[in-house]
Amino acid sequence: MRHSATALQPVGVYTVFQVTRADSLLIALKGAIQLGITHTIGSLSQKPERDVLLQDFEVVESIFFPCEGSNLTPAHHYGDFRFKTYAPMAFRYFREMFGIRPDDYMYSLCNESLIELSNSGASGSLFYVSRDDEYIIKTVQHKEAEFLQKLLPGYFMNLNQNKRTLLPKFYGLYCVQSAGKNIRIAVMNNLLPSAVRMHLKYDLKGSTYKRRASAKEREKAVPTYKDLDFIQDMPEGLSLDADKYNALCKTLQRDCLLLQSFKIMDYSLLVGIHNVDQACQEQANEEAGAGAKGQVQKALYSTAIEAIQAEVGHMGSMETEDRTGGIPARNSKGERLLVYIGIIDILQSYRLAKKLEHSWKALVHDGDTVSVHRPGFYAERFQKFMCNTVFRKNALKTSPSKKRRAGAGPVKRAAGSGPSLMTQASSSSTAQSPLLQHQASSDTREDSEADKSEDERAQKL
Repeated sequence: MRHSATALQPVGVYTVFQVTRADSLLIALKGAIQLGITHTIGSLSQKPERDVLLQDFEVVESIFFPCEGSNLTPAHHYGDFRFKTYAPMAFRYFREMFGIRPDDYMYSLCNESLIELSNSGASGSLFYVSRDDEYIIKTVQHKEAEFLQKLLPGYFMNLNQNKRTLLPKFYGLYCVQSAGKNIRIAVMNNLLPSAVRMHLKYDLKGSTYKRRASAKEREKAVPTYKDLDFIQDMPEGLSLDADKYNALCKTLQRDCLLLQSFKIMDYSLLVGIHNVDQACQEQANEEAGAGAKGQVQKALYSTAIEAIQAEVGHMGSMETEDRTGGIPARNSKGERLLVYIGIIDILQSYRLAKKLEHSWKALVHDGDTVSVHRPGFYAERFQKFMCNTVFRKNALKTSPSKKRRAGAGPVKRAAGSGPSLMTQASSSSTAQSPLLQHQASSDTREDSEADKSEDERAQKL
């Protein structure tokens, strides 16, 4: 037995050495990120405020951080590295649009150690969250960072026109160069507040081909399920009040038109579900009790309820609704839910590689069911799945239009009412496609169908 234990010892020491080395590299990366952001925000605050110019989107600032320090950088123990900041003036403007002050941004990301999230993306990206739960830091591939740089002018124009969106809010793009490697990171809004327990989580594309969570994924404490899992688990979808349902569908329609204009596809809707009734039964659990309090996010338009332009209402005694910005909903059992949503993975352009991938899959499988598809079809299928399968309009309440009709005859809709859509004024450049807004009426048929169904139910009663 003693010989066996001695023989195993070197393997254990080697394993511990590997883990320790990996941990030290991650600690060095987090430290380099915080040092770099602290410097770039500090130097940016010394520059006068001005309008964003076209050339600002192409600027890349770089500074070297030697271990021993320099006139501009402090000494550190993370190894020599170079830190690059992409489009600093443009991203400063983006942060200002969302009400993020420079000192708050720096304090959130740099005052305390970043928390590494265990669920890495399918691409192997690393995810970190700030201690105050405000920001997500994600490592991105070179082609994704390059694509984001090209998107910035159009992204800037869209934010000026519409700050309320389910698209990712990008607050910064950086690169850490160390030991011959480039690690690019993007700072974004945190969609799923960790202070609120997510009882269910889904990554939805509107596709059915291989869209089921793997056995390995299901072993996790909170697995990220996919489209086929949702259809099986929630065949009746998530029920929303009419105003929130309409606002959500309009926001999805507007966002999908924008993504289509940039030839972006393969994005997903991340859906986190907090079951309020289930959480009430778990009050004895200290973690669940803490999760019910939540934490207010500082950035404007960063919560799900703000993103869809819906007013925060009341549904029972939901203390978390006003604080964490979840969208109130109900499942088929009538249980109260808070839903947190956002569109993710938008840095995929429909280029030659994707065209070839779709052509090959279409030969073997039904081309309309695979996730990789041309942007126009992808956007249309995505919207239909979200607004017809995932989210449903709550039909329990009496329609306001029906009440008005009963007392004052038919109600005429004012001309020009309806959701605002975004059209593409130019298709010559993916990154510089200007977008305009126009009005279109699309709710009349929906309201009439709802009224008709209510009349039929009334006749049966």
